[in-house]
Amino acid sequence: MRIRVLLIALLAVLGFARMGLAQEQAWLQIESQPSLTQAEERVRAYAAAFPDVAGFQVRNGWYVVVLGPYTPEAAAGRISDLRRENLIPRDSFVTDGTLHALQFWPVGQSAVPALAPVTETPLVDVPAVDDPVVADPIIAVDETPKQAKASEAALTRDERKALQQGMAWYGFYAAAIDGSFGAGTRKSMAAWQEANGFAPTGVLTTLQRATLIANFDADQAEFGFETVTEAEAGIEITLPTKLVAFDHYEPPFVHFAEKNGSGLRVILISQPGDQSTLSGLYDILQTLEVVPAAGERSRGERDFTINAASDTVQSYAYAQASKGMVKGYLVVWNPADAERMTRILPAMAASFRGVGDKALDPGLVPMDAAARSGLLSGLEVKTPKLSRSGFFVDAKGTVVTTAEAVAQCGRVTLENDTDAAVVMTDAALGLAVLVPATPMAPQAFAAFQTGAVRKGAQVAVAGYSYEARLPAPVLSFGTFEDDKGLNGEPGVLRLAIPVLPGDAGGPVVDQSGAVLGLLLPGAVGGAKLLPDGVAFAATAQAVAQALAGAGVVTATATGADQATPDALNAQALGMTVLVSCWE
Repeated sequence: MRIRVLLIALLAVLGFARMGLAQEQAWLQIESQPSLTQAEERVRAYAAAFPDVAGFQVRNGWYVVVLGPYTPEAAAGRISDLRRENLIPRDSFVTDGTLHALQFWPVGQSAVPALAPVTETPLVDVPAVDDPVVADPIIAVDETPKQAKASEAALTRDERKALQQGMAWYGFYAAAIDGSFGAGTRKSMAAWQEANGFAPTGVLTTLQRATLIANFDADQAEFGFETVTEAEAGIEITLPTKLVAFDHYEPPFVHFAEKNGSGLRVILISQPGDQSTLSGLYDILQTLEVVPAAGERSRGERDFTINAASDTVQSYAYAQASKGMVKGYLVVWNPADAERMTRILPAMAASFRGVGDKALDPGLVPMDAAARSGLLSGLEVKTPKLSRSGFFVDAKGTVVTTAEAVAQCGRVTLENDTDAAVVMTDAALGLAVLVPATPMAPQAFAAFQTGAVRKGAQVAVAGYSYEARLPAPVLSFGTFEDDKGLNGEPGVLRLAIPVLPGDAGGPVVDQSGAVLGLLLPGAVGGAKLLPDGVAFAATAQAVAQALAGAGVVTATATGADQATPDALNAQALGMTVLVSCWE
């Protein structure tokens, strides 16, 4: 009995540094084996990568592979670095070496040719080396459930809370950190044990508690988590202060820039507002370069989350509207750091809360009108490679535009936020047909005028002359010059009209609002420079035939009389759509 008590006392030395038990040295235990032969094979493999690898027989007859020794502080940093680089198993832990008995590696340092079996009574039954059932090495040197219950009873309330905090950190516990071990805590303990290869008893042994806390402390040492109270913004949140540092205010954002080359950025969001402000913020965030188009979105009445990802950037955003204020945060990181973020994001999400009745003062830092109206505050906005015009050709939202508008695009959108698929291109005519990914309800769609057009007749082009810089299309007026190209090419209309590159793909309409053709891009380069105002369009008949070939049923104009200016505007502008090409 006395030997058993002494061994329990030895195990207790592995208790938590935060519980006031000082350690003179520390090791990283990375593997255990039941036989010396297996252990020597594994330690040689590790020795090829680590100069400080060592091997010990422990008090139950097992053999452990360790790195060290280090100071406890250095051990915490070392295990974090090696885990992050996937160089050691995830269940490696920090130990003070109390259970190390005889050293077998490096050879010649306190080693013996053959280690004699340990005669002390082990804390639990241990299978023989040739036993086909191999116990988990940590369980093998640990307590029975009864002994674990007894050692647990000696824990202080703060020590119990520390265990709950550690389990919460790794995602096994979501209730209050109160130090009370009820059914929920027991269930969390069992889940943690099972996930880490232990028997799921629901009672952590001394070594299991030490493993949990040592790993938790290593994560804290790696990330430098601190509760940050941002008084100006009225936000409290836990941040990894070794990876980010406060940079500057730009209402409604508080910027925390990367630190030590971490590649991590955190932006706190705080502004006066209600649900409409929240909705506007949601839309604005979609336009940022750091918020890729792909990924999950969840939008509720009073909050939203955005989990966005691309090959080069990942981000997570959360915001909520409460008590006349909108508060949240945006986190941006490199996809290569995904594993690290599984430990950082839960800590931030669990700790985020609004404090006080204050939001970030919009006038805290002087801003120009553009920054204030856009609320983008120094964040780069996603912009397309180019934007052109197009127009709806049926009630389903099918769009026709120029082939140039969708050439070599990673993504095509309609009206900035609706993805579209290119279902047909006609290189000869220079047009493309697009179908929106989600249904659209056009205010108007084209009715094609396939008859003859009187030379000198007034026409108009509806288009996004200034690409995406204006929120709506404009009408440009001119005259119809000829029903063929300068070299007599059929299927082409020649116009005298002042248009810009952004107008290309827009509908050419007559005074009734009927579509006469599709405006083609201006010629680029070449030996001849045409006078200003000379433009060309694919004829309505040619466009309609191309659409029919793609299975699109189009409408034919009825030959109505001249429309009123308001009616012409409504028809021409209502059918015109912004087409954007993205990388």
